[in-house]
Amino acid sequence: MTEIVSAAMLVIGDEILSGRTKDKNIGHLADIMTAIGIDLKEVRIVPDEEDEIVAAVNALRARYTYVFTTGGIGPTHDDITADSIAKAFGVPCEYDAKAYAMLEESYARRDLEFTEARKRMARMPRCAEHIDNPISVAPGFRIGNVHVMAGVPSIFQAMLDSVVPTLKTGTRMLSAMVPCPFGEGLIGGPLAEIQKAHPDTIIGSYPKYGDGKFWTELVVRARTQEALDAGRAAVEAMVAGFAEAG
Repeated sequence: MTEIVSAAMLVIGDEILSGRTKDKNIGHLADIMTAIGIDLKEVRIVPDEEDEIVAAVNALRARYTYVFTTGGIGPTHDDITADSIAKAFGVPCEYDAKAYAMLEESYARRDLEFTEARKRMARMPRCAEHIDNPISVAPGFRIGNVHVMAGVPSIFQAMLDSVVPTLKTGTRMLSAMVPCPFGEGLIGGPLAEIQKAHPDTIIGSYPKYGDGKFWTELVVRARTQEALDAGRAAVEAMVAGFAEAG
């Protein structure tokens, strides 16, 4: 039996939707999830609006094994993720004593004022657990199956590194690539029949263009070697059949 562990990502921030900031975290999370056998099934991007964040968090956490959020846990007025997550779980958002002490000590050591804005980074939902931040001290947090992390790529990646060992992982997806010199318009029908005949596989079709010609990269994915080999053999036979006919 294979175990499927699923995940979703919620990207929070007006700056992403406006195009001012280009997201770099989605691809990194997808790479890590694939490597450890977790299926990243959905990504949503929402603005810095409490109702939108609450609705998205509640929808995703009910559907997937894990939810990862990025953005909105900084010191400014529009960093409302902590409050929104608390509301989604129906608990207060309050200063966490450990986070407060860590931040207070960090700013004192650097001879910087621990302003009210900076204190905001110590707020999190009651009973949340810390996600370590080895770069800028201010922690992310986990509550239920939701992991709340920074949007800055270097900090997000460092936080994710500390989260990964705590995650339940599933059976990793195996994959094989089959080059195909024909366009999707020709192979689409037969490829659909192969997919139907091999339900334990996922067959992806990716059109390419180069040297004035269209061609297709076909990728077969499966959780067992047996299913992968069977699906790949069927796809290879299809490609060979078109080549002979051509």
